[in-house]
Amino acid sequence: MNFMELTRTPPQARLPSPGAILALLKPITWFPPMWAYACGAISSGHGFQSRAGFVVLGVILAGPLLCGTSQAVNDWFDRHVDAINEPDRVIPSGRMPGRWGLYIAIIMSVLSLLAAWMLGPLIFPAAVLGLFFAWAYSAPPLRLKQNGWVSNGVCGFSYETLPWLTAAAATTGILPTLPVFLVAILYGAGAHGILTLNDFKAIAGDRAMGISSLPVLHGPQRAAVIACAIMAVPQALVSLLLFYWGLPFYALAIGGLLLLQLACMRRFLRDPVTYAVWYSAIGVGLYVTGMMITAFGLNALSHLQA
Repeated sequence: MNFMELTRTPPQARLPSPGAILALLKPITWFPPMWAYACGAISSGHGFQSRAGFVVLGVILAGPLLCGTSQAVNDWFDRHVDAINEPDRVIPSGRMPGRWGLYIAIIMSVLSLLAAWMLGPLIFPAAVLGLFFAWAYSAPPLRLKQNGWVSNGVCGFSYETLPWLTAAAATTGILPTLPVFLVAILYGAGAHGILTLNDFKAIAGDRAMGISSLPVLHGPQRAAVIACAIMAVPQALVSLLLFYWGLPFYALAIGGLLLLQLACMRRFLRDPVTYAVWYSAIGVGLYVTGMMITAFGLNALSHLQA
């Protein structure tokens, strides 16, 4: 064996492995939009039997396709930030070769549009809007994620409001009712606070790369107070609306879940950087449980009004 053989660098893989593709698309992140889609389908008040195919394809569109696209786009355009914050991610670590991160984002975008086209004219514009936000969030020139107020609002709308409304439309074949619209908007607004929780682990990298997350803009303590308020107020409004619509037991359930979250928020506010992950694991679970309870409440409301 000669000197050249000893020092030669092994050739990099030309194609990404299935494991690297899954790591790029992050299946664990598909849960929020898929959960919101399920809530939207239930809240519509219609059975799934006659439109089961639309519901299943819609779940795939909301999770693996649209959300997967957003993850691929974000990782590609954030590869320099991730090299500081999370160097073990699939692109900065080198497991995703060449420009395949970008190519996969484009492929997933095309598949998303195809699935949306199959779901019909009510769903296609919503999917186009979701794709626009997926790219605008991370890609220049807009790169909405540069400002935490804008970026988390866009994500909350894309992860919660848009799938909820899309599911209601796909399940019924018509535009969602006003109660469904109001609840979907409120839970999407509350998700702004949930998304802020993720920013506490990346303060140093975000500051270095000029990303104005809420913890960078306002400091960890004030950002934590803002996040808690944004999460709590929409849930309180949902509870009041359920009372107004004649659904007191559902309203009390949402109020009870909110009280549990407020108790957890007290600990989170003592040290936001330390307890952000802890609160995310507990508080977010209570939040999404409330979403499903509300969906069943709206389902009951649709039958009361029939």
